[in-house]
Order: sequence, then C-alpha cells, then structure tokens
Amino acid sequence: MAYDIDAIRRDFPILDLKVNNRPLVYFDSGATAQKPLCVIEATERLMRQCNANIHRGVHYLSGAMTEMYESAREEVRRFIGAERCEEVIFTSGATASINLVAYAWSQRYLRAGDNILVSEMEHHSNIVPWQLAAMRCGAELRVLPFDERGELRVDMLSELIDAKTRLVAVTEASNTLGTVPNLEPIIESAHAVGAVVMVDGCQGIVHGGGRVAERGYDFYAFSGHKLYGPTGIGVLYGRRDLLEQMPPFMGGGDMVDKVTFAKTTYAPLPLKYEAGTSNFIGAVALSEAIRYVERVGMDAIESYEMALLGAMTERLGAISGLRIYGTAERKCPIVSFTVEGTHPYDVGMILDKLGIAIRTGHHCAEPVMTHYGVTGMCRASIGMYNTMAEVESLAAGVERAVSMLR
Repeated sequence: MAYDIDAIRRDFPILDLKVNNRPLVYFDSGATAQKPLCVIEATERLMRQCNANIHRGVHYLSGAMTEMYESAREEVRRFIGAERCEEVIFTSGATASINLVAYAWSQRYLRAGDNILVSEMEHHSNIVPWQLAAMRCGAELRVLPFDERGELRVDMLSELIDAKTRLVAVTEASNTLGTVPNLEPIIESAHAVGAVVMVDGCQGIVHGGGRVAERGYDFYAFSGHKLYGPTGIGVLYGRRDLLEQMPPFMGGGDMVDKVTFAKTTYAPLPLKYEAGTSNFIGAVALSEAIRYVERVGMDAIESYEMALLGAMTERLGAISGLRIYGTAERKCPIVSFTVEGTHPYDVGMILDKLGIAIRTGHHCAEPVMTHYGVTGMCRASIGMYNTMAEVESLAAGVERAVSMLR
C-alpha cells in the first residue's frame, strides 16, 4: 500500500496551524511528536465518559477504567516484545523510568568499588541518575566514547567492562546525532561479566526499536509523547527476576499488600512500582497511539522518513559552512548541524519567523557538545507527517538565516 501522506497529515489537526502567518513546518518531533486525532479524541472521551480511579473501586466506572488500563499494559507488552505483562511498568516518562531503576536497582545490586558504564552520547536522563547512584554507593562511572562520525567505540569494550561492571546504560538511538548503535556487542560484553543493560528507547521506539526480550535488554525506557501519544506517560520494561529482587522506588497507595506500623508488605508486580494514582487516561491514550502507528505501518513509516532524511542531509549539506554532526552508517531521522559564523539560537529564531520549528541548544546532551567543541546545535527531527516540500522549506529557511546573520 502506498504511503498516503495527505491522509496522514489530515489526522494531525495541529498541522493546520499558521505561525507568523505561515503554514507550520514542524521538525521537532524528537522533542515531542504531534498527536493524531484518535489520541486527542480518546483522551477527551475518557475524561468525559469513564474517568474514575483504577484498581481500588467496586463501581462500574472504576472497573471499566481498570480494564482499559490493564488492556493498555498488554498492548505495550505486545508492542515492545516483552514476555510478561508484569514486566511493563507505567511511569510518568522515560526520566522517571530510568531514575526508578537507578535508585531501586542500585540499592539492591550496586556496591562500593563496582562500576557503571554509560555511553558518551547519552541524554542527560541516562547519565545523571547513574552519577547519583554511583555517588550514593561509592561506585565508579565509566564512559564509552564515540568517534567523529558518531559511532560508539565498541572496540574499547574490553578495556571498560570488567568483573566489577554491574550495569551498562546506552541509548537505542541518539537524540542528537541520530546514531542507531549496534547494541549486540555491548549487550554480549555486559552479560558476559554478569552486568545488566539499561536501554534508553525514547528515540528508538519510534524508529524500529523495542523487541526487548529478543534483543536481550534487561531494562528499557521510553516516553509516550515521542510516540505520538500524550505527555505524562512513560514505560519501564524490566526483567521480572530483577524487578522482583529490587526494593520499591516510591511508597503509597496501590503498591502495598498489607500496611501496619510494624511492617508493610508490597503488592506483586507491576503494582509494586506504580505507587499512587497512575496516569490511567494517559496509558490508554498511549495504547491508541500504538494502534495508530501500527495501522499506518512501522516499516512504511521508517522507509518514508529515511527518504526524507536522505533528502534533508543532502540539501543541508550543500549549504556553505554548514556542518552536520552524526554521520553514522545507521541513523534515525535526525539531523543536527551548525553553520559557520552563526549561533544556533539565531538560526532557530529566524526559522521560527518563517513558521519552521526546530530545536536549538545542547539537547540535554552536553557531553556530545563538549566532544565537538560547541555550545549548541540546531536539530531537525523528522516525523511521519513531514513532507519533501517541508524539507525544502527548511533548507531555504536556513539559507535565508545564514545570509541575514553573516
């Protein structure tokens, strides 16, 4: 079936918006993707017709909402390729998911003298929690570097992973360089010494990621809002044996079995890690987003986006003084760049006047900026609704910005 971009764009009402009297051109899906009408309508419908707290009520609305919430968990389990529903934890986002593991896992498994390995291209949310865990436990934080193309230096794994390595934290796809690293040698090296692997799937889940059991991921985190779902909902996948051995992250309602002042026992997985009132509407709306992208076809989306990536890379690369960062063999549809003689913020502001939305700054990946000796970059991230005409608009806008700033 042909990729019907016109029909897809009709599904995203925000694309009709005018910015500065110009049609919106949205190249910031890597930060947050726009929402299809089915997700918007599902959220409104649930608030209007089925809003009630889950798990603890005996009335109709609570039962109906609980059933939809647990059905959403099964939808996520199937989508990411987990073996069991109890391995799927709903959180407020990937940052919360990673912090949960960094706190609870390290409390159970990390000791003074151990080490954690993180890659140099990680988002701050997959760096800072591990720094905090290492400081709490007296462990060492090691860094797996990347080369000038943005490829991880897997040749250095034997130097960095040893008998004291307890966890490796790595991205499935870089939010700044677009690199899709080959995780197989990293996972093999980690597992060979008994270490576990935490994979940041925020960008990867949108671009062919997941298959967590098949690929041997021990932990996996992603946020719904990058997968065309709502904000405030995320997922943590964890192997059941690990989650069962870890202590709770937060205490409160719904995560307990029995509470006395002498002792509290905890609910079984997954509720053990879902303290308080969950974002049940967000979870159900996320399942709607999953069904939407599957209706369009994940392979079809990837093929279409990669064609746009090729055109954008070629068109921007032809601009005098423009440097693209991240030229790895395997990439997701992200292009980060700077232009000699300009500041990324200035380029971004001029593009905004033309109705074009990109991201500027360090993209919560300051070590990547340090690697290249810059303070910030422009980043254009492609979504399933972008067009070749918009790629040309972006390139023409950058050319205009450069001519004005120089």
